[in-house]
Amino acid sequence: MKIARVEHLHADAGQRNFDFLKITTDDGLVGWSEYNESFGGLGVSAVIDGLAPLIVGKDPRAHEAIVTLLYAVRRQASGGVVQQAIGAIENALLDVKARALGLPVYALLGGPVRDRIRLYWSHCGTYRLAWSGPMQIPALKTLQDVVNAGKEVVARGFTALKTNVFILGKEPYLHSPGFARGGPGFPELNAERHVLAAIREQLAAFREGTGPDVDILVDLNFNFKTEGFLQVARALEPFDVFWVEIDTRDPQALHYVRSRTTIPVASCECLFGRRDYRPYLERQAVDVAIIDTPWNGVSESLKIAAMADAYEVNVAPHNFYGHLATFMNAHFCAVVPNLRIMEIDPDVVPWYDDLVTVKPRIEAGHLLLPTGPGWGTEVDEQAVRAHPPRKR
Repeated sequence: MKIARVEHLHADAGQRNFDFLKITTDDGLVGWSEYNESFGGLGVSAVIDGLAPLIVGKDPRAHEAIVTLLYAVRRQASGGVVQQAIGAIENALLDVKARALGLPVYALLGGPVRDRIRLYWSHCGTYRLAWSGPMQIPALKTLQDVVNAGKEVVARGFTALKTNVFILGKEPYLHSPGFARGGPGFPELNAERHVLAAIREQLAAFREGTGPDVDILVDLNFNFKTEGFLQVARALEPFDVFWVEIDTRDPQALHYVRSRTTIPVASCECLFGRRDYRPYLERQAVDVAIIDTPWNGVSESLKIAAMADAYEVNVAPHNFYGHLATFMNAHFCAVVPNLRIMEIDPDVVPWYDDLVTVKPRIEAGHLLLPTGPGWGTEVDEQAVRAHPPRKR
């Protein structure tokens, strides 16, 4: 068996695009993976095209050898979009190998330790506030809308939700200065009084909607500096928050925040490989290490998770993509013993389900482990082509 073709396909996902990699062997077997160019990954497809000649003609089942080669030839530019391209290739190779053997990917990785994976509703209210138009989903503008969103989480069987910081009022917006968008605050990234007041009101509204038994997670992204992260974390403490999610390139600063708040701290979703994660674990900077398996590759992600386990740290997958990525993350979650919880985005474009051949099965806020060969689903190429990608 040899790799014959490496292709990528792209579909409109509302406020972004979904990106898929297809690897075809000389005997017609196909392996799929999902990656992402819309957030921090601009140029991944071009890097895949540049790496493709190095893998065509090789046995796809030797995925460790191929990944080792690709890392070596791009060692001087490791991480970033290069690692995202390598991760996409690694994941498609895992799908090929498992399909060739007629097994689920998790069977190649030691077999599952669980067959039900607890989910949290991610970006709860966030997409409705910022992108309701292009995604064709209900809009969120008021605190009552926040209350109603919390009620919907409960009605749909989820036991946890994650939200971002909203500034509601006459002109509501998503507070996102760390990405140079979403109203004032850029480039200083300070936690001003009105921001702290807004997040308190928002969490009170969510808690009113969900009641006391739903876990609430808050994602602060890169939107503050160390001082601001700590201020926001302390503002969240009365609301019994499951975790506060903080993105920072400084593990010592993150340890400082963690040591001064009562809320568990999650981080690391933007890191690449074991070398990036090591200082965060050594400095005891996180309670939960978030791992992006499309970026890192599922095999590398398992190595990161094993390293985290040695530091008594649980892990959670970064999963804000499409259904294929959800399946990929399900296999990761199935085999890691130190899993905390899994992310999923229920607010989606109307054609979301059409892009894959098998949809995830969710019961009572838990994802049921897929049982088919490979990832357990494939990309529906006809549906992808029916929704061509948006120009960025």
